[in-house]
Amino acid sequence: MICGIDEAGRGPLAGPVCAAAVILPQGFPQDCLGDSKKLSPHRREKARTLIFERAIVGIGWASATEIDALNILKASLLAMKRAFTVMVRVHPGLGTLKAIVDGLYVPDIPIPCCALVKADSLIPEVMAASILAKTARDRMMTHYARLYPEYGYERHKGYPTKEHVEKLARHGPSPIQRKTFKVRGQPGQEELTICR
Repeated sequence: MICGIDEAGRGPLAGPVCAAAVILPQGFPQDCLGDSKKLSPHRREKARTLIFERAIVGIGWASATEIDALNILKASLLAMKRAFTVMVRVHPGLGTLKAIVDGLYVPDIPIPCCALVKADSLIPEVMAASILAKTARDRMMTHYARLYPEYGYERHKGYPTKEHVEKLARHGPSPIQRKTFKVRGQPGQEELTICR
């Protein structure tokens, strides 16, 4: 069986990073899936409901504090490990598994694991994980918007929009603000695949 793993929330300036691990059952309707960033909110919610009803899932988180302490990459991998751990704890005895993770790196989990760039638009299990991670994180940011209404988290979800930057300048950092943030990237990374 394939376990798809993906995260949401690497780019924001506030809030946690969320990861999901998903095993889809045979015959799962794949026409409801797709890259979570390209699906409309309505289609994402429909897919989320169907995934939760039919698939084996786990959700994991790493807080803004953990992101600052570890860095965003290590925190993302930690959230992925937590998602996988939740999934196998709730569903013991899954049998032989192989994980496919969207991106360049794999979390420290006790099964064969392969990182594949753009897996969230190629592999159904990873598409499903991407949808769950994004919808879970969006819901969390909407919850934070009720706690800290002056920041508008329900609209920008913590991403570095003009509105968010202006709110930060006006109000200072909220309790869920990430204090460290760095964008990294190298030409040609989109072509790499790393497996172990």
